Amino acid sequence: MLTLFSLLTALPAVLALHLLEPELVLPAFSVLLFVEAGFAVIAARSIHLPDNADNITLWDLAGGFTLIGCAAAVFGEPDQAALLLTEQGDPRPASPP
Repeated sequence: MLTLFSLLTALPAVLALHLLEPELVLPAFSVLLFVEAGFAVIAARSIHLPDNADNITLWDLAGGFTLIGCAAAVFGEPDQAALLLTEQGDPRPASPP
């Protein structure tokens, strides 16, 4: 299963590097990883395997794809990430009573 998801990640990523403009590669890779995370969640929900801490599960793959997809989105649009982080840190103005 890990090999399948590795191929499903590597092949579109290589194609995106060759076919897309450089500024579109990271957003496209981010979308690809979010879609793969969704497929991993669907597979994990449909295949009920016993939890085993020794092996990588589909839930681990889904979490990894999501984490890397978020990182690719942040690195692809650093100005948007900066706006999001600065808006979260500012105190909210007090509303009039």
